[in-house]
Amino acid sequence: MRIFRTLKLGAKSLLLHPMRSALTVLGIFIGVASVIWLLAIGEGISLQAQKQIEDLGAENIIVRTIEPPDEGGGSFRDIPTFGISRAEFQLIEKTIPTLKRVIPIREITQKFVYPGNPRAQPIDGRLVGCTPEYAEVTRLQIDRGHFLTDREVRAQMSVCVVSAKLAQRFFPSEDPIDKQIYLPDQREYFNVVGVLKHRNATAAIGGSLASQDFSRDIYVPITTMRLRIGDLEQRRTGGSFSAKRFELTQITAQVADVSDVPRTAKLVEASLRNGFTNRNRQDIAVVVPYELLEQSKATRVMFMMFMGLIAAISLIVGGIGIMNIMLATVTERTREIGIRRALGGRRSDIVQQFLVETIFLSVIGGLTGIIGGLLCPWTVAATRSLLSQFAPDFYARLPDIARVMQPQIVPMSIPLAFFISVVVGVFFGLYPAIRASQMEPIEALRHE
Repeated sequence: MRIFRTLKLGAKSLLLHPMRSALTVLGIFIGVASVIWLLAIGEGISLQAQKQIEDLGAENIIVRTIEPPDEGGGSFRDIPTFGISRAEFQLIEKTIPTLKRVIPIREITQKFVYPGNPRAQPIDGRLVGCTPEYAEVTRLQIDRGHFLTDREVRAQMSVCVVSAKLAQRFFPSEDPIDKQIYLPDQREYFNVVGVLKHRNATAAIGGSLASQDFSRDIYVPITTMRLRIGDLEQRRTGGSFSAKRFELTQITAQVADVSDVPRTAKLVEASLRNGFTNRNRQDIAVVVPYELLEQSKATRVMFMMFMGLIAAISLIVGGIGIMNIMLATVTERTREIGIRRALGGRRSDIVQQFLVETIFLSVIGGLTGIIGGLLCPWTVAATRSLLSQFAPDFYARLPDIARVMQPQIVPMSIPLAFFISVVVGVFFGLYPAIRASQMEPIEALRHE
């Protein structure tokens, strides 16, 4: 009964000043909700970054051709040659036993035309020469027809697979299968044998692997690209001419066992940088998604700690607000304290009374803060929807991570935030409670 009376009196005292109590609760609410929100957003960003890296394949080693910035073709006799060669591809494929398979890729920018619609304007896109394994590595899915086959690659057939967006542009009301795509710059025709499902773009990974947009891609056998187009890429703009020669844009080496990735990556890099040229090459970049993934996981822990620290500051600010309010309350209730002491109240009773009020404020603020924190995913989704409807230009300029990231509530953040809010309330409420209990009854009764 004594505890019940203390709780009842504490609640009654807080209700006598509802506005003051509500503002104090608001400080704790903001602190607890901030902990949950920031950790949820941090977790969402981290998981999105890890997903982008995982999409590259933890068992893959990616080698990209990098065009040297200080080289450029000015005439037919001065054409720069750089990047990964087919001989280097074969060297890696045959000499490194831990590799399961090695996939060659060549990418060039081209203009595409559908001959069945003479009035249609050419569309700029990317022509990708590859093998059947490319679809599996890049997680491409077929919507109609089929992807490139081994037979089509061996026979150097003039066939192609079209991305979903280009198929919609070229064939809005027709079946694309068995239609033709024309490359005006190369004067070559390719028969469509497949159409892909939509594939989201990948973000840039580090400084060596640029973001890739699959929406304007057309895929052809890499053997056909070599036969029909060759290794020379030329550009004529007005009266200017530029050209460059490279054989492969990328090779993706898959390791049979993920644990062998670091060791194999070093062998691949050593073979490329020193195998044929015997010099430190600057025209290739080796990207190891497995190492990036491990670094991302380590960074995630640091990022979460940093976000949690920022959120904890909000809770401390809320605790200072509790102390400020309780100190003011002690001053206002000096006469009440004196009467209770004069009627036999002990110092521990006074401390108890004020601590109960503080804990009430902390618990209510913590519970409402948890509810507000759990609304984070819904609030972020609703905000995106409103921005896309009423401010589409602003929404389009947002970074990709801001448009696709989904906040992930960290389960541990809920009890942690609530526990910290109560501890903060008790800690910052203890001093006002002790100060109230140390008042002399006679002096307190004299207070006006």
